[in-house]
Amino acid sequence: MFDLGWSELLIIGIVALIVVGPKDLPVMFRTLGRFMGKARSMAREFTSAMNEAADEAGVKDLKKDLNSIANPKSMGMNKLKDAADAFEKWDPMAEADASDAASQKVEGAETAALREKREAEAAQRKADAVARAEARMAPAEQPAAAPAEEAPKA
Repeated sequence: MFDLGWSELLIIGIVALIVVGPKDLPVMFRTLGRFMGKARSMAREFTSAMNEAADEAGVKDLKKDLNSIANPKSMGMNKLKDAADAFEKWDPMAEADASDAASQKVEGAETAALREKREAEAAQRKADAVARAEARMAPAEQPAAAPAEEAPKA
């Protein structure tokens, strides 16, 4: 309600000291304290009276009914929440790895033969590439031969 900082309270105290005087200042603060105590007790009494009136009118029962109506479990929202949690925890990469492993375990005889054939072809291509690379390097390592004599022209 009132936002008073330390600086404002200090200024109010100095003004009260000057206006009221040092003799009457403790009496004034005592009277102010009693007034504040009475105001707080009246506020507490008012609050308790309002709570009692609300209890008599059945507001607590109405509140319970509204809370039960707005409960997500009563609306079937818990299934939606579970589905959303499952979606958030879903890892497509783990599922793809699992499906790859499952498909390899279930492969038939024809699929296994085709896979072995492709692996053999890949190994053959690799061996051919290594042989070509070695063939290219072999002439460079040999010393250069003497130039051949030219054939006589007729």
